[in-house]
Amino acid sequence: MRENDLLEKEEIFSKVLRAGRRTYFFDVRATKADDYYITVTESKKFTEEDGSFHFKKHKIYLYKEDFAAFKEILDEMTSYVLNHKGEEVISERHQKDFKKEYFSERTEETETKVSGNYTDIDFDDI
Repeated sequence: MRENDLLEKEEIFSKVLRAGRRTYFFDVRATKADDYYITVTESKKFTEEDGSFHFKKHKIYLYKEDFAAFKEILDEMTSYVLNHKGEEVISERHQKDFKKEYFSERTEETETKVSGNYTDIDFDDI
């Protein structure tokens, strides 16, 4: 089999979902018997202190014989989450003023941990 034929088989159908630092790739691929299956790849970007970055990838393979059960469980799980928590994202990281709130909470937390052996220092004193 020529290299071009192999590439054509691997690029049967694809979709990409970009979600913050994560990207999800949904790909339809072919088996050696020319049957189809799906791969779902999560790619997450990590930035190093020196500014360089790398990606970590996780992949699942989903075969036709498992589609119905997989879809049923995925539908059940997503419905459960939405019914119990709604569609609003409540993670602090998704809040527009996350850094401000985080800093404020950490300052309050630090102030409560100060014992009598230390002098309270206000940021205005620095």
